[in-house]
Amino acid sequence: MLPELTTPDRRERHRSRFHFLSDVLFAALRKSASRANTLRTAVGVVILAGALVAIAGTWAFATIADEVMEGSTQAFDEAVLTWIGSNRPPWVEAAMLEITFLGTGLVAMVLVGVAALFLWLTQHRYSAALLLVSTGGGLLLNSILKAGFSRPRPQIFTWGTHALTSSFPSGHAMSAAVVYGTVAYLAARLQKRRWARVLTLLVALVLILLIAASRLFLGVHYPSDVFAGMLVGLAWAAFCMATLEAFQKFARRYVPTAMEDEVDETEQQAATATTASATAAADSAVASRQAAGD
Repeated sequence: MLPELTTPDRRERHRSRFHFLSDVLFAALRKSASRANTLRTAVGVVILAGALVAIAGTWAFATIADEVMEGSTQAFDEAVLTWIGSNRPPWVEAAMLEITFLGTGLVAMVLVGVAALFLWLTQHRYSAALLLVSTGGGLLLNSILKAGFSRPRPQIFTWGTHALTSSFPSGHAMSAAVVYGTVAYLAARLQKRRWARVLTLLVALVLILLIAASRLFLGVHYPSDVFAGMLVGLAWAAFCMATLEAFQKFARRYVPTAMEDEVDETEQQAATATTASATAAADSAVASRQAAGD
């Protein structure tokens, strides 16, 4: 039995962890700034951005994990599930059962396989590799975390589906954040219009939230399980995304031969914008000449 921590002790521990992380971030910022004159690419900035998201997500996950292990979230978790069990209509349970299948391992692997094949065939091989590494690493990380925490599943009301592994963190919520988040990010990189990129990311976010909510309505996870799963999933995905961006920017600068068979979305978008500007300028010049002739 672990000794129970008082509220001041718990706050002091969280405060000390926050100070440690802030010191690491400030040190990274100073080092990045000192090298800004020598690295003309955005490698350091991109890595730092991904690291910020990853560290923030990891810190938030660690905080929730501490509270879960101490039992601080148990009353809230059970209260939420009790309310859901008493107020969910049958059609909602049926809908959530369909939605939760979108987060199963089989569906996720099929989606990842099809998306990776498409990326590979369209000369986005590093993006395909990122998708495979992000998904595989996320599944492995979730297995390790589940084995480490071994939280029992809730028994508040009859489950609407089968569940075999431990409860914390939610595997469906984490895999949804990793898979749909990464696929949406890679798809957004191929979009030429901002509204299309925003719409792609919003659709992915809605899917992630629905899959996470389905685990609650089916009674197989506590709220803290799904929230922690989404946090650590997004943190891992953000780190993988930043790594891809950093590698590609570094390769263009120092190892250009590594990018010979890779389509550069940034250059494509820049070329498209340049072509559009040139066309608009030519049309404007023609219109001016016609007006002068008239």
